[in-house]
Amino acid sequence: MNVLEFSGLLLLSSTSAGLLGAMTGLGGGTVLVPLLTLAFGVDIRYAIGAALISVIATSSGAAAAYVKEGFTNIRVGMFLELATTTGAIAGAAAAAHAPVHALSIMFGVVLFLSSVFSAKPQATKILPDRPDRLATFLKMDSTYPTAEGKQPYHVHNVAGGASLMFVAGILSGLLGIGSGALKVIAMDKLMRMPFKVSTTTSNLMIGVTAAASSGVYLSRGYIDPGLVMPVTLGVLGGSVVGARMLTAAQPKVLKVLFNLLILLMACQMIYNGIRGTAG
Repeated sequence: MNVLEFSGLLLLSSTSAGLLGAMTGLGGGTVLVPLLTLAFGVDIRYAIGAALISVIATSSGAAAAYVKEGFTNIRVGMFLELATTTGAIAGAAAAAHAPVHALSIMFGVVLFLSSVFSAKPQATKILPDRPDRLATFLKMDSTYPTAEGKQPYHVHNVAGGASLMFVAGILSGLLGIGSGALKVIAMDKLMRMPFKVSTTTSNLMIGVTAAASSGVYLSRGYIDPGLVMPVTLGVLGGSVVGARMLTAAQPKVLKVLFNLLILLMACQMIYNGIRGTAG
């Protein structure tokens, strides 16, 4: 396989990853790391470097469309980014000394538990929909478009969501992924935001989180332009298409797709960690 054929395959595969990442809120970079390491045999550190850059592209492409459609809660995203970027910088600083294969197993376990928790049916008991004091102070309550018109919603448990976002940022810095799964679950389950709002706000946030830790990988020489270019172009194109498809997609279908993807990624992360190929 020559360079042109290899780049073409990377472009097509990355487009699919970007589409899935944009529709589920995971970010194309999270899908890319196992794709590049398994299907193309790329060293995981260079795969992480390419994934981080593509995450920034995914966030830029999808987030612009989501903001225009009125799904993204910008106030929530910007506030929670204070926690994720702090965690990302701390995680990236510790990455040089951490056993990556052990972190890979740990992250796989976190993803698996996240999938199980997300798949559990909502409690039949109707929780009070009173607005959170901090959310009210920061004017986070908003609306999102539906077939019946704009639907208002309240944001809950802002402090709990920010705590989980800090953990997501640490994992992003350590493993080089956007941690979109934890972001979506934090907003969907803890903060009780509508699922489409959670996924779109996650797409806004993952690019900022990735940018906070990508400089570390760049300084270590793990950003390969020949790999990054086709991957980023593919993910960017896929994310734009995915953003348009999301507006017509059913939330139940998205949740099933979301859970299947993070289950597959959990198995892959654990498998790579046990084999010792994550580092």
